[in-house]
Amino acid sequence: MLKALTNVPLEEKDLDINETALNEGPRSIQSSSDANKSCSLVLAGLHACGDLSVTMLRTFMECEEVKAVVSIGCCYNLLSEKTSESSCSKCGFPMSAGLKSLGFSLGKNARDLACQSAERWSSLGEDAGLQNFELHSFRAAFQMVLSKHYPEVLATSPSIGRQGKAFRRQKQRKALETPAKVDANTDAKKSMPHTSSSSNTCSSFEKFCLSAFSRLNLEHPQDLDLSATWNEADAFTELIGPYWSIRAALGPVLETLILLDRLMFLQEQGDSIEVLMLPIFDPTISPRNVAIIAKRL
Repeated sequence: MLKALTNVPLEEKDLDINETALNEGPRSIQSSSDANKSCSLVLAGLHACGDLSVTMLRTFMECEEVKAVVSIGCCYNLLSEKTSESSCSKCGFPMSAGLKSLGFSLGKNARDLACQSAERWSSLGEDAGLQNFELHSFRAAFQMVLSKHYPEVLATSPSIGRQGKAFRRQKQRKALETPAKVDANTDAKKSMPHTSSSSNTCSSFEKFCLSAFSRLNLEHPQDLDLSATWNEADAFTELIGPYWSIRAALGPVLETLILLDRLMFLQEQGDSIEVLMLPIFDPTISPRNVAIIAKRL
């Protein structure tokens, strides 16, 4: 079906109209638009963020001129969701009458988890994997800071942005800028663990927290000892890897639920719509690789 959608030939008259419109300006564009009210459109979105994917599917159903849609979603964490406090009929989840009838909801944590990718995690090398777990440890320890000093902020489920990626890039740049040093004890160094020394890790955690405070527009508490906080959290950091790996493995289950809800929404529209859902590229390149494709019959 993807091939069918991309191999639709342009008629010679369409090319002539487009060339005329470009040469003659807005007036010609308007007249050519009036002459082609019966034209067929395909609505396509690659990694349309949050509710944008949902809006695309609803536009396909509501606009007769749109004859087909190809939707690859993204950022499930940004989906609006119908809750007991919100009765919005245009929320991003759930879409289908089937899930709505069950009163089904996900919540922010589950929507965040739906964005995880087991494939991408499994493709990381050992060093990159350990570094990711270290950054997740920083975020968990910063949660302890918020719980003690800013509980009212913590209640709002604050986002501090992609701190992990920023820190990872900084470390990569620092490694590239630091000249390689030949050491006589190379073999001994190879046998050492890949984790950072305790002092370096604590220093990195302090930088992480300062950056997070800045992003949240919070003052650094005068009585906050970040070194003591990290020492308290450090005993539990070895649990981060197994815990986060289990979370990543469950992510595709929740993503599938969200995608099936969209598929059901289209199937509920009747026999005049043909719809399918299929993966169209390697999930290690982009975890959001499943397309929902529908056309009018």
